[in-house]
Amino acid sequence: MIVFASRTGNVRYIVSKLEVESIEITDNLIMDKPYLLITYTDRLGDVPAKVSEFLEFNGHLCKGVVVSGNSNFGHNVFGGAGDKIAKIYQVPLVRKLELRGFQADYDAIQKFYETRVKDENLLKIK
Repeated sequence: MIVFASRTGNVRYIVSKLEVESIEITDNLIMDKPYLLITYTDRLGDVPAKVSEFLEFNGHLCKGVVVSGNSNFGHNVFGGAGDKIAKIYQVPLVRKLELRGFQADYDAIQKFYETRVKDENLLKIK
């Protein structure tokens, strides 16, 4: 499962390029299986408020984070939300994408999902 937050549509576009079941973060969303988080970066390197709220209740199931950002704001804040989430929840920062990213990014995300998230979901079902 991929759980995502999109403000401008870039993350939604990224998710559409993946062959994975996904759900967009809504108020009070509670997960019951492991997931890969894909989010945008807010302001100057911040985690979006709705993502922070979601992670308060679901962070223990997060297996990795992908972040979209804009390097025009500076290298020190580019994809800062991903850096912060990875550190707080001790998960891999799978990829930092410039806006919508590129095919190589989608391939890397798909591979991470297949090897680190999907298999764990199958183990929980058995």
